[in-house]
Amino acid sequence: MSKNYSYPLDTNWSTEEIISVLYFLNQVEKAYESKVSAAALLETYTAFKQVVTSKAQEKTIDRDFKRSSGYSIYKAVKAAKERGKGFISLGN
Repeated sequence: MSKNYSYPLDTNWSTEEIISVLYFLNQVEKAYESKVSAAALLETYTAFKQVVTSKAQEKTIDRDFKRSSGYSIYKAVKAAKERGKGFISLGN
């Protein structure tokens, strides 16, 4: 699948923060495009939440990411939390 969308990044974030957010969004992509370890996704979500501390900002990023990619951060994290361990796959 070609990725013709942009990532919802904040220009005020440091390089390390951008890397954390991108790594998490890549895990969300994997959940939709193939499969991803639930534990790995939740681990990167924890790092993401250290950058994106407010629920409102998280919802905005989720909305923007879903609009551009079709992938829901909320659904991926929810599935990973429900699964706990093993792999999740949200693709068709």
